[in-house]
Amino acid sequence: MSEPVPEILRKSMLLSGLSEANRAHVLKDALRRSYGAGETVFLQGEPARAVFIVLSGAVKLVRMTPSGAEAVVAIIGRGRSFAEAMVLRRTPYPVTAEAITACTLLQIDGTRLRQFLVENPEFAIDLLASTFVHLQGLVEQVEKLKAHSGVQRLAEFLAGLAEAEAGGCAVELPYSKRLIAGHLGMQPESLSRAFAKLRESGVESEGNRVLIADLEALRAVAAGER
Repeated sequence: MSEPVPEILRKSMLLSGLSEANRAHVLKDALRRSYGAGETVFLQGEPARAVFIVLSGAVKLVRMTPSGAEAVVAIIGRGRSFAEAMVLRRTPYPVTAEAITACTLLQIDGTRLRQFLVENPEFAIDLLASTFVHLQGLVEQVEKLKAHSGVQRLAEFLAGLAEAEAGGCAVELPYSKRLIAGHLGMQPESLSRAFAKLRESGVESEGNRVLIADLEALRAVAAGER
């Protein structure tokens, strides 16, 4: 990567703790890759040879179950990285990565990254912390799937899209309702019922646009207070 390091990379969890010189070393042979919506970044079972950082757009990580169903493991947005653990362990990718929208990714060579870790123990500790944060996020996701109803999960998801702190607002769904359903651990028909239930709390869905009458009321639903 010969051009100046974008600000989004300076702030990414993977690289934010590095000095300018070390960051440049890690990114020396990094490549920008563009993908169209629906394009595959890598397939489940392929050797893990690179780590990726999302520069724009979004990527979903999915795992195919023995029955052939697709389970959405995570949705990776701008500034986040993925595939670190597999590259460090030199194991195959346990998931398939697919572009949700048109996106640009930075691809970092796994061999260079491992070599840098050996030479820089402090960076290894930072990367371990990054991996722990990701694992903690997955644990919280599983907890929500078990402890929260579908309506609560949807309410929290919608509230998280809002830029306002209170009052009414409109939000745009970042991807299809089918994918949102998978991300929330629901069937599409269950998501439709959850949207219908949220009408009682002032939420109206018009295609990919959602009107929220009262954010505080929506957050109360997410917390199980209503």
